[in-house]
Amino acid sequence: MFGNLVVIIVLIFILIVSFSSIKIIRQSSVGIVLRLGKFSRKAETGINFIVPFIDSIYKMVDLREVVMDFPPQPVITRDNVTMQIDTVVYYRVTDPVYYIFEIANPISAIENLTATTLRNIIGELDLDETLTSRDVINTKLRAILDEATDKWGIRVNRVELKNILPPKDIQEAMEKQMRAERQRRSSILTAEGEKKSAILLAEGEKESTILNAEGKKERLVREAEGQREADILRAEGEAIAIMKLQQAKAEGLRSVFTAIKESGVDDNILAIRSMEALEKIAEGASSKLVLPSDAVNFLGTFKGIKEIMSSDKQ
Repeated sequence: MFGNLVVIIVLIFILIVSFSSIKIIRQSSVGIVLRLGKFSRKAETGINFIVPFIDSIYKMVDLREVVMDFPPQPVITRDNVTMQIDTVVYYRVTDPVYYIFEIANPISAIENLTATTLRNIIGELDLDETLTSRDVINTKLRAILDEATDKWGIRVNRVELKNILPPKDIQEAMEKQMRAERQRRSSILTAEGEKKSAILLAEGEKESTILNAEGKKERLVREAEGQREADILRAEGEAIAIMKLQQAKAEGLRSVFTAIKESGVDDNILAIRSMEALEKIAEGASSKLVLPSDAVNFLGTFKGIKEIMSSDKQ
């Protein structure tokens, strides 16, 4: 019985030791194996076997990227303005052995190094440059931290200035300056808008005046052309009327002369008719009738006309 109990105890001990020698390492993690207190090897992801009582897993190291949000740090700018700046550091362990054995407290070391480096960088800048040069500060800070932490097996991937808090009086002055700047921009934009509006109105009035003048000019030209054409047509009508009147008169005289010629009136009859016409004229006069000397010659006029028409006929 006693021998059997010893065997069972030994078997149980062997099983416990065997199970304790099996270590399972999770994804994105590495175990640091020590043998008799000295670094032996790295236990990679998966199943790992260690020698009981000789080897041990000292620490597990997370290989994923870690984000550290450090509390605000007081920094002084070149123009002696004290500000509170808090930073966010993104880092990853690249060498677990260096990370475990080269630095005792890596998180505290990174925080202190970040604060010191940030003070050096901000000390070379004034307030306005600090507020407007975040990208420059981030780049410089990341480069310095990455170089300093490389021997610790740490790679700094990114550094961000989370908040930059100037003193309260500086913030109030900046707000007043910002409001004044916005008011100035608003005044400039309003003035430019009014200027453009006045220019557009002036150009519109100018174009309207030009169009009105051109319209009036064209109307006057058309009226003048219409009046000229009317005068021309009127003159042409009067000329045609006068021409037709003269033609009618000439035609009437020609008819009279033809009738006289064809009737065979002699000189005595013409003289008698002339005298009768003179008598009628004299009867209508209330006083004496004075005849010019040319009137005596009038009696021979019909005779001359008769001879002319006779000659034309021959």
